[in-house]
Amino acid sequence: MQLELLNEQGQASGKVDASDAVFARDYNEALVHQVVVAFQANARQGTRAQKDRGEVAHSTKKPFRQKGTGNARAGMTSSPLWRGGGRIFPNRPDENFSHKLNKKMYRAGMASILSQLAREGRLAVVDSIKVDAPKTKLLAAKFKAMGLESVLVIADEVDDNLFLASRNLPNVLVVEPRHADPLSLVHFKKVLVTKGAVEQLKEMFE
Repeated sequence: MQLELLNEQGQASGKVDASDAVFARDYNEALVHQVVVAFQANARQGTRAQKDRGEVAHSTKKPFRQKGTGNARAGMTSSPLWRGGGRIFPNRPDENFSHKLNKKMYRAGMASILSQLAREGRLAVVDSIKVDAPKTKLLAAKFKAMGLESVLVIADEVDDNLFLASRNLPNVLVVEPRHADPLSLVHFKKVLVTKGAVEQLKEMFE
């Protein structure tokens, strides 16, 4: 498998050899969906809480007499049927949203995403991505010269200058290969991978 190599003007300047197992795998839509959903679910925090009928603030007085009103009988206003009453199955802070995903499935899913990006022309290779100073303006100008607006950069090494220059750009994310996630790969319109990162991705997902 050969990936497109871009220069600093965003133009194709050659090809780079890459692993077929990582960048030329058949697309498995069901597996990719499972990997993305599991990633989002495992990022959730069980911090929400609701009250049941025993926890809401209410009076224990019977709201109206048992017979003769024509209404359904009611004993307390804390009933889940009443406005302001408790929930029948309330959400709890210790709720567990995590999904189990085997390592082999995760590696296959990531390789499937990378392969599909390469087929669609959304993945390209660059020699390196560096800026001389931690200035957002410098990195923004570099991506503008390459014609990129929404880009995920997977660099073999992210120094302080690159990290500080990229963190304030809304449609740019710069990560090392070990921090690349399926949601970001799907979300960004273009993925740039440095030559060193191509080898690291091969070791991780082959």
